Order: sequence, then C-alpha cells, then structure tokens
Amino acid sequence: MTSRLTKRQRRRLSQGIQYTVFLAALGVIGGLADWDTLQNQFFQTDLVKKLFPDIITIALRNTVVYTLSGFVFGLVLGLVIALMRLSSVAPYRWVAGIYIEIFRGLPALLIFIFVGVAVPLAFPGTEIPGGIYGKVALGLGLVAAAYMAETIRAGIQAVPKGQMEAARSLGFSHGRAMVSVIIPQAFRIVIPPLTNELVLLFKDSSLVLFLGVTLEERELTKYGRDLASQSANSTPILIAGLCYLLVTVPLSFVVRHLEARARRAR
Repeated sequence: MTSRLTKRQRRRLSQGIQYTVFLAALGVIGGLADWDTLQNQFFQTDLVKKLFPDIITIALRNTVVYTLSGFVFGLVLGLVIALMRLSSVAPYRWVAGIYIEIFRGLPALLIFIFVGVAVPLAFPGTEIPGGIYGKVALGLGLVAAAYMAETIRAGIQAVPKGQMEAARSLGFSHGRAMVSVIIPQAFRIVIPPLTNELVLLFKDSSLVLFLGVTLEERELTKYGRDLASQSANSTPILIAGLCYLLVTVPLSFVVRHLEARARRAR
C-alpha cells in the first residue's frame, strides 16, 4: 500500500509515526516518574523564597563577573597567540602551537587546580592580582585562549588576501594593516563562535569552587550546592540551574542569529 503513496505522503506518514513514538515515550516516562518525590525534593516553594535575592545579587553576579573577566583575558591572550601562530618567525609558531595543544588537551579542572596550587608553589610570596577574581580570570582565560586563538586565526585567514595587498599599496606597514584592516574584518567573521565560547565559559565558571571561595565569592553552582546541603533538599540546585539557563539560553539565540546573519552576508 505504501508503494501507492506519493513521496510527500510517505514523508508525512514517517513524521507522524515518529511523533507518535515520541509522545508515547514521554507518556511512559511521565507515568513511571514519582512526581510526589520529585516535588518534595525539587519544588519546595518555601526554599525558593529564601534563595532570593541573594542567588541573583551574589551568586549570579559573581558568575557573570567571573565569566566576563575570563573571557576578556582569554580574548586578549588568544589574539596574541593567533598572531604568533601566523608569524613568519618559527619559534613563535612553535610556542603558540604547543600552548594550543596543551591547553585544549587538558581538562579545565586541572587548569584550575594548577592555578590554585602550582602557581603559589612555583612563585612563593607572590599573589595573583585581584584575589579570587584574578585566579578565576587566569584559569578561565588560559583555557579559553587556546580555543579563541584557533578561532581568531581562522578568521584572519578567511579575510581575502587582497585586503592586505590593498592596505600595503596605500603605504600601511604590515603591523598597521593587520590592526586597522585585517583584524577588524576577522572579528566580524568570528563573532558567532566567540559568543559560543562565552556560553561555555559561563558554565565552566562553576569550577571556581575548587579554588576555595568565601560566602560572598560563591558562584551559582557553589551557592546552590551549599544551600542544598544545609536544607537536605535539591531545590536550590534546580534554581541555580534555572539561573544558568536565564543567561545561556538568550546567548544561544544570539549565537544562532549572528550565524544566520553571517550566512546571509556571505
């Protein structure tokens, strides 16, 4: 019988079957779940009221500050590494390549442990400027720079070579042409992946708990976990997760919008 159906009808039939299976799976999962236990463990309204406004004014604020500081540090360092990667000087390329491979290959958790333990041992008597904020910026920035460097390098190489030749013909030095002509165009190309990196850093900021923080320095994950331990209930963790989504979901929409606009421009 299906052989008599048109191509469009077969596609609609296939989609209908898939929707039916999906809804049936949701129904089975919903029927098996213990909703009373879930409500008691994750939806205690009295605990939700106690979380505010501190979860916004302290935890979410700290998370945003940690993320932005790591992003700015990583962006600056990533630009330098990208230029080293493209340099005609071989040692610069080697150093940049080794850095990228190491910091892209190591888990971010190990980098945070390195910043919190190895740096003070390697340089006794010295303190990272900015306290915990400086440590987080360094930890997140070191990881982000490795990824941003490759993104920026790809953006620079995507700029037509004629742009550099035109700038040089106007009397620009190579360095001035890079700063004034090539790099601005490259950043317009790489804005979507850089924004996506910002989303990833926002989630990685939860690793700050391994550096040891005070009550006023806690970010969302640490704040939710501490209150969940005190109340023996998981509602604070759920609210902390919703606060993450409050930032990451709009950023994800921004990334998709920028990517779509870039495709239309091309």
